[in-house]
Amino acid sequence: MVEEGRLIRVSGALVLAGTPMGQPGDASPRLRQALASADIVAAEDTRRARSLAAALDVTIGGRLVSYYDHVEAQRTPQLVEAIDDGATVLLITDAGMPSVSDPGYRLVAACAAAGLKVTCLPGPSAVTTALALSALPADRFCFDGFAPRKPGARGEWLATLRTEPRTVVFFESPHRLAQTLTDAAQVLGAERRAAVCRELTKTYEEVRRGGLGELAQWAADGVKGEITVVISGASPIDDAADLESVAAQAAQLAEAGTRLKEACEQAAAGTPFSRREVYEAVLATRREQQSP
Repeated sequence: MVEEGRLIRVSGALVLAGTPMGQPGDASPRLRQALASADIVAAEDTRRARSLAAALDVTIGGRLVSYYDHVEAQRTPQLVEAIDDGATVLLITDAGMPSVSDPGYRLVAACAAAGLKVTCLPGPSAVTTALALSALPADRFCFDGFAPRKPGARGEWLATLRTEPRTVVFFESPHRLAQTLTDAAQVLGAERRAAVCRELTKTYEEVRRGGLGELAQWAADGVKGEITVVISGASPIDDAADLESVAAQAAQLAEAGTRLKEACEQAAAGTPFSRREVYEAVLATRREQQSP
């Protein structure tokens, strides 16, 4: 319950709270009060929770328990039971909002299914922060969590973005960033605009903006920290960009020395056509030209 901007202790409720991404000063007064008053604080990392409380000069008043990926299934029924018995459970993760690529969804779903109260203390979000800093259109966007780790799955995912008109935001590991950007440049086009946001709100915050090809070259030297990537939406497809013209472009690239499959992939980037469709169209054109 909220009254005059304050969090009033609510019996029998799950309280989701956004936590600072790097600067403790970004914590809201309501988060401070919730840390002190909740019966149970469920934290992704209890050590970080204690460090955050110390930085905020707050004493965690209730029981502190861990709630991370490997214990979610076991811990969820226990927390639901506690809430059902009248406890206020505060759920926090290491940074940002619970459930957004962090633990929390399972507990929220369980509380909703049980008819228990769920409320939220808004807070920092890497998704909206990166979007605002990207200098890319933010009126419509989609969030895709973490980019797929395996090359095949990543390629399939990137292919779905060829014609996605909305700005796309996703998280990536610094160890895979260069390869993901390289793959994105090949599938979406080296000139597709993007931004790589690193260590948001922290001492070494950095935002790199440019084409995917340019950013892939920059990332090849190695990047550290928490990474959020923003890629611009696809431009409207020109009606003239039919399969025949795209195949002709691929054929020209192949004649200039590019391997045919790579040429088809480059020509297909940013169009509604797959590499295979372009490849087959090029072969069909060649057969027509060779027939008597």
